Amino acid sequence: MATTTAAVTLTSDLLSDEMSVNATTTCMKAGTTADGLDGMEYGYLDLVTGDEYDLIGATPTASKASKLYLKNHSTDETYFVAITQGTQAIGKLYGGDWMFIPADFHDAAGEIAVTANGGTNKICYALFHEGITKDASA
Repeated sequence: MATTTAAVTLTSDLLSDEMSVNATTTCMKAGTTADGLDGMEYGYLDLVTGDEYDLIGATPTASKASKLYLKNHSTDETYFVAITQGTQAIGKLYGGDWMFIPADFHDAAGEIAVTANGGTNKICYALFHEGITKDASA
């Protein structure tokens, strides 16, 4: 049985006392605590300013679990990518920033789009899922 485990460590000295949070979890299939996610799609991109890229070429099956990891590997602090899902802005990832989110990608409205700003952004992404439906255009 294949599984996907995510681990995150956050450390900050913004408070008078340092804060540290560690979390590890197994990314499970929908409706179960016994089976982990066993599918993955991934890629690396060089996005030029103004270019938009739709990350999910094959659509995960409705009502199934999906998690997305996305990182901007750019080193210039003025470069960023804008992240949207459908018409909803999710945020911006500046050089070195990353995100790991659960999401509902089961139709075109759930598509995650990345738009480059500032220069050529180097992006890597991985979609962990439990099933996909191939898009006729993919």
